[in-house]
Amino acid sequence: MLVILKTHILSLQVDPKDYMFSGLKDETVGRLPGQVAGQQFLIQDCENCNIYIFDHSATITIDDCTNCVIFLGPVKGSVFFRNCRDCKCTLACQQFRVRDCRKLEVFLCCATQPIIESSTNIKFGCFQWYYPELAFQFKDAALSIFNNTWSNIHDFTPVSGELNWSLLPEDTVVQDHVPLPTTEELKAVRVSTEANRSIVPVSRGQRQKSSDESCLVVLFAGDYTIANARKLIDEMVGKGFFLVQTKEVSMKAEDAQRVFGEKAPDFLPLLNKGPVIALEFNGDGAVEGCQLIVSEIFNGTKMFVSESKETASGDVDSFYNFADIQMGI
Repeated sequence: MLVILKTHILSLQVDPKDYMFSGLKDETVGRLPGQVAGQQFLIQDCENCNIYIFDHSATITIDDCTNCVIFLGPVKGSVFFRNCRDCKCTLACQQFRVRDCRKLEVFLCCATQPIIESSTNIKFGCFQWYYPELAFQFKDAALSIFNNTWSNIHDFTPVSGELNWSLLPEDTVVQDHVPLPTTEELKAVRVSTEANRSIVPVSRGQRQKSSDESCLVVLFAGDYTIANARKLIDEMVGKGFFLVQTKEVSMKAEDAQRVFGEKAPDFLPLLNKGPVIALEFNGDGAVEGCQLIVSEIFNGTKMFVSESKETASGDVDSFYNFADIQMGI
């Protein structure tokens, strides 16, 4: 009995080599869905490699890598790049930090403010990636696809008169920077980088707004909230409006009072069902366009939609001010 028990304990032990890529050169390597399963991962001393982690993990550290392409599935904690250069990455995480790096391009989904330190020429874009298992991996990593502060960068070591980071052009094609894997094993993961299929909604973030008219929409928790949010985004973007930012956050009655004003009583019973999802759209005619789509497609589903162009910017400000305080950003 004791022998059997010992064997069982040994079989449960994690082999660190399964959760590490170290000292590789000119290779394409990866992990398939289910192979990392929430463990920590380490990538170090790799050169000219394409690395794909198609699974969720606890934390990932990337040290001393040069000229690599890196994809990281949802990371429950932090992703930390140290002493890397000329790397192109797509990743999703709770916290993102870069130190002593130069020339990185990062297509990012990050729940908190991304931080760079002692680094130069770091370029950011919005996470844009799909494969069938990815939505479940976001849940396993306790990340919301709607909480993405990818463009709100904090530089710990700014240099007067210089900018150590920038946003990639809006028309950047993700696949030109982070290409899909070419090995047979990794090609089995059915990846798409099309914007309208991305698990994380592609937002403009802190780029210059194209119009002085925005519209706030708040969806309340229910069985179809995520599907409804996606459908609304598709419809609005299809009509030429821009998705600026998204947020998923819990609201209390007093928060609703502050954000929704006299309309708050309509929504109070819905707050107990779970967090709300907020979307900011931008473009001339955004308020009217949004109201039309909501009344045509979501008739019968209670949503908050800005009433007019005049009140909309106040709606956006009061919601996101509340959300930032709530989330400690």
